[in-house]
Amino acid sequence: MHDTDSVPRLSGVFLPSRPLLGLTVLVVEDSLYACDAIRLLCLRSGARIRRADCLKSARRHLLVYRPAVIVVDIGLPDGNGLDLIKELSATRPRIATILASSGDDSLADSAIAAGADGFLAKPVNSLASFQHQILSHLPEDMRPDRARPRPMIDEVVTPDPIAFQDDLTHMADVLDSPEAEDMLDYVAQFLTGVARSANDMKLADAAADLARVRADGKPFAAQAAAVTDLVRERLTKVTRAV
Repeated sequence: MHDTDSVPRLSGVFLPSRPLLGLTVLVVEDSLYACDAIRLLCLRSGARIRRADCLKSARRHLLVYRPAVIVVDIGLPDGNGLDLIKELSATRPRIATILASSGDDSLADSAIAAGADGFLAKPVNSLASFQHQILSHLPEDMRPDRARPRPMIDEVVTPDPIAFQDDLTHMADVLDSPEAEDMLDYVAQFLTGVARSANDMKLADAAADLARVRADGKPFAAQAAAVTDLVRERLTKVTRAV
């Protein structure tokens, strides 16, 4: 199935408040919290959403259908999202809009160099920004009728807090596993993004500190312990509240 085949019909059913009506967005994102934010943004915009939580799952999806838009998180459990972006950018026919996302703003240039059309800095929660990033990179024949007025709704979505709890539980399981040290780069990138999305800047800063010392090749035991303690502390608070 080729989802973009239905896109030209957008012009006949234009709804100013649903400018992405008829588009399918594939979100390659391992964070449930971040994905729930994009789900809400797609819902408000009229787009359909599908999700893949890793590179392997994304490639399996793409064997079956081709979405109009794909949003690829750069830090994924089985590899770097930039590799998938490079593949998709070189594939013909090309997906109409390829966007990268990350909690690390410094990766924006790398994403564009890999072939992404745009970069979504986490938290991805602004409806106006989300719609602009997609509409501004769609081919002319896939955009809604530009002659008709379209209100810019500056709405900010709030994902389900249970999804944030699930993300923290996942990270706690990874940090308690025998492979924890080998997964620290992934943990740091994951938590930087999801903590920013949840406006938990203490955890986001701790995860970013861990990422920096790891990248610099410096001792990281203290930073890893700080991240682990914060994850456990937050899960303990949630458990007590329940």
